Amino acid sequence: MKKYSFLLLIVTITFFTACGSIKSSIQNIDNTALKPGTKNDQFLLTEYAPDGKYGYDKDYPINLGFESEKYSPKNIPLFFNALRGPKGEKISYDKVDTCCPFPTKKSVMGAGTLEVYNVLIEGSDKKIVLYINTYERSKVMCPKGFSIKKPE
Repeated sequence: MKKYSFLLLIVTITFFTACGSIKSSIQNIDNTALKPGTKNDQFLLTEYAPDGKYGYDKDYPINLGFESEKYSPKNIPLFFNALRGPKGEKISYDKVDTCCPFPTKKSVMGAGTLEVYNVLIEGSDKKIVLYINTYERSKVMCPKGFSIKKPE
């Protein structure tokens, strides 16, 4: 039991030491951004991303961290429920990975990760990969290649 406790202690110290040396490459954090309004379980999006990096590039993720670490994940379905395909098609999404650790003051551990989602547009076999950040915030927009769903 002592060996197991010692090993766990070493792994924990290594993890925290490693996370402390990680530098953030996220370029689009805006701590003054306001959370979008919601209606019928979706964000009320009004703007389209100005370039193709937004959401598609790990350095320009969709930042949904408007609440605490515990509550921000609820923003993910609100975001995806506001999207449709380019011609109004329904979409589906699945979380497939986490990646790209970065330092943040908004996590009790001092580090966050991005969530990686595969998005499918109805009638297409093409998988679209989007990066979501639930720790930091910025203006929430519709990524290129999607359209905004009108709330019902």
